[in-house]
Amino acid sequence: MTTEQNLIKIFEYALNQEETGRQFFQNSLQRMGIGAAVSAFRRLIQEEEKHIVFITKILESLRKGESFEPSGLEGLVLKPTNYFDERAKSEFLQQCIEGSMVPDVTVFNTAWLIEKDISEFYAKMAVQAAGKAKAAFRMLADWEKTHEEFFREFRDKIAEVYSTMPWGG
Repeated sequence: MTTEQNLIKIFEYALNQEETGRQFFQNSLQRMGIGAAVSAFRRLIQEEEKHIVFITKILESLRKGESFEPSGLEGLVLKPTNYFDERAKSEFLQQCIEGSMVPDVTVFNTAWLIEKDISEFYAKMAVQAAGKAKAAFRMLADWEKTHEEFFREFRDKIAEVYSTMPWGG
């Protein structure tokens, strides 16, 4: 297999992972009961859709045997956001605790695992790749790392709160 064929296979895998993540976030919207969480997931869906366009454009170029310029595609991806400001984060956590929203906690933990896996995959590919592919994988790794950190923060905070709650009367 040529280098281009290998890159095509790797970017096809990445595209599949991005589509799977987007589908998870879309399906999770139905389980979310808090406006702030729904807004965050909608924003993440938008970002995943931009990642899909980014990777699709790279694949189109590779399949045509053309060069691609990752920095020229950078505008396709939304700038990372904090998703919630500090007040909204605090309110969200309080609502989770008061409502004992275990499904939301499970969704956030699963989302963290998805984002962690894809972030690590892109980082690994960036180390192994060269040139423009390396730059593209580095950009994708950085974007996904912001998602991973967002979900890890909530997973950790919610787990801490639940582990210190006085249970049983």
